[in-house]
Amino acid sequence: MKIGVLTGGGDCPGLNAVIRAVVRKSFQIGYEVVGIKEGWKGLLEKNFIKLDRDSVSGILHRGGTILATSRTNIYKVKDGESIVIKNLTEAGIDALVAIGGEDTLGIASKLFKAGVKVVGVPKTIDNDLNATDFTFGFDTAVNIATEAIDRLHTTAEAHNRVIVLEVMGRHAGWIAIYSGMAGGADIILVPEKPFKIDEVCDLIKKRHEGGKSFSIVVVSEGAKLHTDESSDNEGSFVLSSMKTDAFGHVKLGGIGNILAEEIEKRTGYESRSTVLGYIQRGGSPSAYDIVLASRFGVFAVELVQQEKWGYMASLSGNDIVEVKLEEATGELKTVDAKLLEVASTFFG
Repeated sequence: MKIGVLTGGGDCPGLNAVIRAVVRKSFQIGYEVVGIKEGWKGLLEKNFIKLDRDSVSGILHRGGTILATSRTNIYKVKDGESIVIKNLTEAGIDALVAIGGEDTLGIASKLFKAGVKVVGVPKTIDNDLNATDFTFGFDTAVNIATEAIDRLHTTAEAHNRVIVLEVMGRHAGWIAIYSGMAGGADIILVPEKPFKIDEVCDLIKKRHEGGKSFSIVVVSEGAKLHTDESSDNEGSFVLSSMKTDAFGHVKLGGIGNILAEEIEKRTGYESRSTVLGYIQRGGSPSAYDIVLASRFGVFAVELVQQEKWGYMASLSGNDIVEVKLEEATGELKTVDAKLLEVASTFFG
């Protein structure tokens, strides 16, 4: 049995731990492993490398991915599906392990329906992939954001400022909620609940009038701003670019700067913003993410061994279980109202 493995979408702490686990488990069984470079792009271009125990030695704690990645969508390429299937056949690759988020696993699900023997591993620092309790990379991102909040607290207090921290989270506010609560943020703004700037300013004024001299606001990049302060509409994203990627996603960013400017203008309190950006998904993974990623990788090979095509590894409680790829990619997992309510207890 020859297994192909690829990493698609954004890089994420723990990817190399999955790759290592897939190789180690495969060799234990007697399978051969082929690495596919740059995600789905590598399958279109036949960019393959041999993976063995030596090639994955020492990568456990490394960030990024030794296979590189891309946001290539084979269904945006003419005859992309046919080319991929042809290249898999010619390379003698019997089964495919796709490691990625909604977009990468969405392609894997379509290929499964086209007859490709594929299994998946869930990856995204946003933790917004459905059908799994947590994805690897999320814990690392939360730890980094929480440390940033802790550091911002000292400078905010020293200068009597309001500091807005913008974190990742396009459609789901998991990083903002978890890091904001862990770091003691005074306000947390997420995509699931559009906000009005006046309401944010009122909370900050109340806090400062109560004797506090500084405030920390954590906001997801995808938090939706009401364009009309008197409206109850669903709000709108703040975009840094109108360009879209191969999956139709626009580039978000800038909500932190806008919010800081408006807070200073409406309250008179000196305000600053910090965009955490790619720092959240760079560097070494946390111990939790290494272990979770390793468990996912081993389980993915076991799915191959059992010929359970069209499934992915999933965390349910403390167990790794199988779920259908289409269940994971049908809709995003967003922050539930109860958790938002708990977080709001600590606002102001």
